[in-house]
This record gives sequence, structure tokens and C-alpha cells, in this order.
Amino acid sequence: MEHSHRYHAYPTQEVAERLEHHLDVHRQLYNHVRWDYEQAPKDDKPSEYDQNNKLPEWKRKWPVFGELHSKAAQATVARFHWNLSNLRKKKEKGYNVGRLKRQSPTDYRSVTYNQSGFDLDNKRGRDGYAYVRFSKIGWVKIRYHRSIPEQATIKEVTFKKETTGEWYVSFGLETDDVDLPEKRDVNSLDASNSVGIDLGIQNYIHTSDGKTVDWLDLEDEYERLRREQRKLSRKEEGSNNYEKQRREVAKVKRHIKRKVLDYQHKITTWLVREYDAVFVEDLNVKGMLEQSHNARNKQDAAWRQFITLLEYKADLYGCHVKQVEVRGTTKECASCGVETAKPIWVREHSCPSCGFETDRDSNAAMNVLQRGFSKLGLGWPEDTPVETVTATDTTHFESVSASHVVDTGSLGA
Repeated sequence: MEHSHRYHAYPTQEVAERLEHHLDVHRQLYNHVRWDYEQAPKDDKPSEYDQNNKLPEWKRKWPVFGELHSKAAQATVARFHWNLSNLRKKKEKGYNVGRLKRQSPTDYRSVTYNQSGFDLDNKRGRDGYAYVRFSKIGWVKIRYHRSIPEQATIKEVTFKKETTGEWYVSFGLETDDVDLPEKRDVNSLDASNSVGIDLGIQNYIHTSDGKTVDWLDLEDEYERLRREQRKLSRKEEGSNNYEKQRREVAKVKRHIKRKVLDYQHKITTWLVREYDAVFVEDLNVKGMLEQSHNARNKQDAAWRQFITLLEYKADLYGCHVKQVEVRGTTKECASCGVETAKPIWVREHSCPSCGFETDRDSNAAMNVLQRGFSKLGLGWPEDTPVETVTATDTTHFESVSASHVVDTGSLGA
């Protein structure tokens, strides 16, 4: 399996200038790869392999490209073709897409060294720090807040300059499946060690066994963002004061993003540790955000990111995670299967057919759990009445950092 670790970097001024320079040269190379591709006849476009073979010629013609490490240059060529492939996939799905645009200095902010051209020294720095060497650039100090697992292989290293001006280094890691925890046999799964998750409206999540997690309160952060954006609008674009205030806005946005990600890490780690199987709705996040009502809260929820975190942690912690069809989970009765229309403001489920009553989100979570069992080919255990799946006394967790929900001191990303 592939995953990554990210670290805050603290380059010296001299090294930071070299990082900036290489970043700009890689941007120029990316734009040249794009230009070379667009100049080719429509029926004879160059492949990634073809353009990699052109690199020696380009380095002779434009010596600035010769300053780049060969593997890093190839990774930049691969980046263009990866973007091109994603564009084709969107077009095949019916999206109205254009062409890949030319990258400006504000757009292009990262460089990847693939397979070689880098070294990690976690011995010479004092506790909590390490050093990474990038070929033709130098050594960069990083805050080594968590060690790279011994069983993981470093496949690539990326340095990035954020819009705030801060530098980060990310390690792309690969771990053999034999080194991962073994997942519980699916035939041994039941309602006691599995959970369905409803991605809620009143709560962030609602589980099939009656637990809820509150929404993250970001109102103070958004008020600060509005304040800083008003200040930015009064600055003259292009001036030093404008650039200084733009970074302040970027810092507030970064803080919001980090707070949401930290919240999701705590919830997802708790779920994969607590249960042997987690079933979650396969949401159409893009369609949800296109709806006018409450779009910001849906974006703050970052459901796709939440599901991605769940899926990769499933392998790290030996848990089954499956997405299930979302359509009808709210309307369908978890007890008898009869559908009942419910306006958004109706928060209770009361089945006119069998009389089953519960919270609306709890009913949806139980349907997710049942569909998860069906997706694994198990079917719902006949001796498990749906009324016993959810706790009679719903436990309400005001914060996922509460000690009875998750031990934040032992959490890992």
C-alpha cells in the first residue's frame, strides 16, 4: 500500500533561494513540455516516454534545464502527462473540459524527486528534527515529528512552498501488504464489531450503534477570515502591503484546513480502531456542493477527504472499510424496508408499516450497516433484530477528543 508523511521544513536562506530557483526552472520545464505536446500534430502526440527521451537534447539547447536532477526532471514530465490523463478521464465522463493551462509562478509550487536524488539523515539533528538532502540543492532541516516506519520504503520525496511562504517536505512511502495488520475474516463480522456511518446534517457523523460526533465549530475562524479579506481588498494589488496581507489571508485559510483535517484524523482513527468493519455512504460530493443551500458547511465537512482517510487507515489498522449506495438510506425503514418520504426538517423516523421509530440519522446509519453486510456478500444476520443495533440510550459525544471517545495522545495521521 502507498501512503505519505509530511513534515514542516526550515531551509536556510541560501538553500531556500536554491529551492526557489529549482522550483521556477521545473515550472519552465513543465511549460515547455506542454508547449512541445501542443505543437505536435493531433494524430502524433508525444508520449511521456518520447518526451523523456527529449530531455538530453533540451538540456543541451537550454543549459538551465541541465541544472535539474534527471529523475526530478522526469517526474515533471510525468506530472504533465498525469494531469493530461486526468483531463481525458473527466472528458470521458461528460465534463466540459478545456486544455491544460500554462503554469504561472503562483500556480507551480512543488517538485518531486522520484527514486533517487535525495537522502534522509535522521541521526545528525537533535531530537525532533532531521535533514533531507536534495541533489543539486543541499540539506534541508525538517521537524521530524514522527518516524518513517522501518517496514516502509521511500519511493519519492517532494518539497513544496505553500501560499503562506512556508516550506514542507513529503515522503511517498510504500509498505508491503505482508507487513500490514491482518483484517478480521469477513465471516466473523456481525453487528457488534461493525458500524454504519451516516454523514449527517445535525451532527458530523451518526453511527448505527447510537453514537454521534458534533460538527466542528469554525465560526470564529471564518469571522477572522472575513476580517482579513476585507483588509486585503483595501490594499493596492501588487504592492508590498498587498503581498503581506495576502499571506495573512492564506494563513487563516491554512488554519481552517488544518483544523478540519486534524478533526477528521481523530474521528477516522477512532473508527478503524474501535470497529472491525466500517461502512460509509458513497456520496456525490460534487453534486452536493453545487446545491445552493448550506454549501459552505458541506465543504467544511470535506466528506471525500474523510472517506479517503478512512480507506487508507483501514489497511494500516486492519479494518474493513466499504462504501455503499447512498440513495434511499434516509427514506427506507431499517426494520421492514418500506420507503417513507421525509422532508429535510423531519428529524424522526416513524414507519407507518411496522411502527419502528428512531432518529432519522440513526435509521440511515442502520441502513448503511445492512447494505455493507450485503456488499460483503454476508446478508443481514437473521437473529439480529434491527432495534438492538442502535443503543437505546444514544451517547452524544460533544468532541471527538473526549477521553471516552478517542485517546488523542496516541493518534497518528
